[in-house]
Parts: sequence; C-alpha cells; structure tokens
Amino acid sequence: MCSSIFVTALTKSDGRLADWRALALAIEQAVKTVMVGQDNAIRLLCIATFTRGHVMLEGNVGVGKTTLLRAVARALGGGYERIEGTVDLMPSDLVYYTFVDEDGKPQVAPGPLLRYGEALSTFFFNEVNRARPQMHSLMLRVMAERSVSAFNREYKFPHLQVFADRNRVEREETFDIPAAARDRFLMEIEIESPTDPRLLRQLMVETRFHDTDQLLNQVPSGIVDYRELNGVAMAIQSNIHTSDAIQQYALNLCRATADPGSLGIRLPDTDMARLIQAGVSPRGMSYLLRAARVAAWFNGHESVLPEDVHEVFFAVVAHRVFFRPAYELRRAELAKDLTERIMQSVATP
Repeated sequence: MCSSIFVTALTKSDGRLADWRALALAIEQAVKTVMVGQDNAIRLLCIATFTRGHVMLEGNVGVGKTTLLRAVARALGGGYERIEGTVDLMPSDLVYYTFVDEDGKPQVAPGPLLRYGEALSTFFFNEVNRARPQMHSLMLRVMAERSVSAFNREYKFPHLQVFADRNRVEREETFDIPAAARDRFLMEIEIESPTDPRLLRQLMVETRFHDTDQLLNQVPSGIVDYRELNGVAMAIQSNIHTSDAIQQYALNLCRATADPGSLGIRLPDTDMARLIQAGVSPRGMSYLLRAARVAAWFNGHESVLPEDVHEVFFAVVAHRVFFRPAYELRRAELAKDLTERIMQSVATP
C-alpha cells in the first residue's frame, strides 16, 4: 500500500488510528517491563517515535540509557545498527569497512549505515560526544535528509530514526555537539536513576536485570510495522485538532524563551539580561506542536490540551535555548528552572 493511500485510509477512519494507539501503548508497556522507574522517559520516547523525530538521551553512567534504546528498537522492528563514539572514529567508518578475506584479498563491505539499505529503521549512536566534529557533520546530514552519498550514488533511509546518548560524567576526550546538530534532535530526554528504594532494591536483587540480552528478549520484536510509521505520524498530525488558542499558547511559550525577563522571570544568581543567546528556533516551535499532537493522541484526546503541551515542553524546548558562555556550565540547572517558570508565567488558555 502506498503511503498516500495509507494516510488517506487512516485519516478517514478514526478506528485505524485507535488501533494504532493501542499498538503504541503496547510498545510503551513492553518497554516498561524491562525498564523500571523510567515511565516518563519511556512515554517521551514513544511520543518521539510517532512524531518521527530523533532523540538524544543524557544521564549518568549505568542508568540504563543503552538498554532503554535497545528495547525501543526491538519493539519497532526493522533494521537496527549501533556504533560506538570514539575519538578515532571517521565518517567513512559509517559508510564502509575494509577487510582481508580468507584468500588474502582486500574487500570492501557496507558499513552500519548502508548494511540494511532502506530497511534501516533505528540507528543508535552510543557516546556521541566522544566522536569528532567530522562525525557530527555526517550525522547532521543523515538526520536532516535521511540520506547519505557513497560509491557514486545516494542512499535513502525513509524509515530511519536516530537515537544517540551521552553521559554527563566524563568530559575528557569529548566534543561539544554543535547547535545545528542539537536542533535536529526532536527531544533531549534526561535519564535519572530511580529514587524509590523499592525500585533500586529490585534492580540490585532481581536476577532478570543481570543479563541485558535475556532481559530484552522479554520485549516482543516488531510490535508495529516500521514501514507504516511515517503514514501513521502524518495521520496523527492531520486528525488531532489544535485550536487557535492552543496554537497561540504554544507560540507564546516559545517566544518567552528568547526574553524571559519580559515576563518578570528571575533565576537565582543569574543576570537575566545576559542569560539568553538565542531562544527556540522556528523549527523547534513546529516540533513542539507536532509532539504535543502525538502526546494528545497517546492521552486519548481528540484535541491538544495545555497539559499535552506541558508534557513535551521541556524535552522539546530546553536544548534549543542557548545560554551565553558564562552560564552554559549551569545548563542542567538553569534550563529546567527556566522552562518551569515559563510554563507558570505564560497565561494558559
């Protein structure tokens, strides 16, 4: 079935979208069985998947970032590739690799980006901040255009979703992700260690959490047909209504990121006049409303409500607010505080 016919069928049938919502909730529940204490992160990842946006995960070492991404990739099905960010990684390593065969002859084989061709569904860039800027440039092209040029032709990845992660502990031999690359991620999601002693004890004691591969086998493979996700995402955007009041509300929230001081917002130990270098871009504004529609769909709403916007606001917006260098080292603290105060200060419809 071609995508246009598929989208039309979904648009004309609320039942089809309801069926897909049941599948989306099934993915969420399956991932929750292997990732305890991460309900908010799992919901946001699922929203990003049906918005068809790329995702960056950030957190400390050993909190389950890689396991979470592998669980989502397994539930989605399709081709899955992973690469580890290292200081000596080169762009060519994504496209091809060379080896000597059993006859002693040099050979060239497709790299992780090309191995599955158009069937590539999930690409996971682990420790992305360890890779050099040349790698970031290539990934920016892949994320923006879902294509890459190699061997005198262009390869397209129409179903591709890029996941990346980085830990906030190690800073040696790492490279900052440029603003242009960060803006290509629909969301940056923080993964924190659970604080509930009961969950921490469960993670420590229960043997099912000791073997990650066996744990991930509990997630059914290919719960959805990854080839239909683009059509479903378009249908959600067409069917979930956003009123003029909600559209203006989302716009006001985004505009406030460029000049929060005009709303009377004050942050401790911060010169508000010197805090912001740039607020949310037009692309970010569009992403916010697109993600809010998917959040509304997940929540069973026919129209976007303010709480749907609130659910995705921090994950979509915070990494798109650029602070001046004097405050960048306090980003984790300031971004969370700022976005919360903006939501409290902008009038809700």
